[in-house]
Amino acid sequence: MELEPKYNPTEVEAGQYQKWLDAGVFKPSGDKKAKPYSIVIPPPNVTGKLHLGHAWDTTLQDMLIRQKRMQGFDTLYLPGMDHAGIATQAKVEAKLREQGISRYDLGRDKFVQQVWDWKDEYAAIIHAQWAKMGLSLDYSRERFTLDDGLSQAVKKVFVDLYNEGLIYRGEYIVNWDPQARTALSDIEVLHQDDEGAFYHVKYPFTDGSGFIEIATTRPETMFGDTAIAVHPDDERYQDIIGKTVKLPLTDREIPVISDFYVDREFGTGAVKITPAHDPNDFEVGNRHDLPRINVMNDDGTMNETRANSMAWIGLKRVRRL
Repeated sequence: MELEPKYNPTEVEAGQYQKWLDAGVFKPSGDKKAKPYSIVIPPPNVTGKLHLGHAWDTTLQDMLIRQKRMQGFDTLYLPGMDHAGIATQAKVEAKLREQGISRYDLGRDKFVQQVWDWKDEYAAIIHAQWAKMGLSLDYSRERFTLDDGLSQAVKKVFVDLYNEGLIYRGEYIVNWDPQARTALSDIEVLHQDDEGAFYHVKYPFTDGSGFIEIATTRPETMFGDTAIAVHPDDERYQDIIGKTVKLPLTDREIPVISDFYVDREFGTGAVKITPAHDPNDFEVGNRHDLPRINVMNDDGTMNETRANSMAWIGLKRVRRL
């Protein structure tokens, strides 16, 4: 045999990982006298391939597992993957759109099968990447977050928390995806700053004494206004606190309230309060017991609001004017 002049990782590593798996060297020994040590791998999402962050993270974990194994601990490095729910659905829907298909065209059962096909494809890729890194995982215990056992555990915890009064249904501001038509968690949202504009709107007092002018960047939510707010210490507006104004384009009356949330130096110093469409307004609404009026459909178009004109219904929400 002739020794290669340079180290050839492809040749040396070929088949080695599988030999380790076949020999069961990554499985716990079951020695009850040995002190146990385990790490559950942070389950990567099956939305795509592993990235460099996964490589760094799992390499450090594998170093710990291997060190403890050499120190005589009975070690377990538990592998698993996360179905990632909405994020994976978005990936599959994007793939279908490229083919000119929507999930509504397929129907529930066929769409779900498309999602499982995606999961199988990317789970296989992730397995190959783990193998390439040589992670000492015990695949005989691998879990997936949609496994029956895990799903039942989630249901049990949910029911237990509900029975303890820690889970309840209520109205809150959520991140809504008008394409997937579902709520998103904060970590699934990418924030973007768009250049907007101030729109000045006059709200006439119902007693005919004039109007109050507000400045807003969200004119499309006007039909959901349930109050106009001014700062309690703003001398310009002391005599109008408690009055009511007519919401433009509607027959609805809303009150003028005072709240320290208002920035006196910003805009006109008077702001429209729309509790159903802004997290800050939501808190103001809670403090003043204001109603919450959702003015949009789940696809982001305007719904049957309390406007006098039906012309608004079905229009897309304002994004940039």
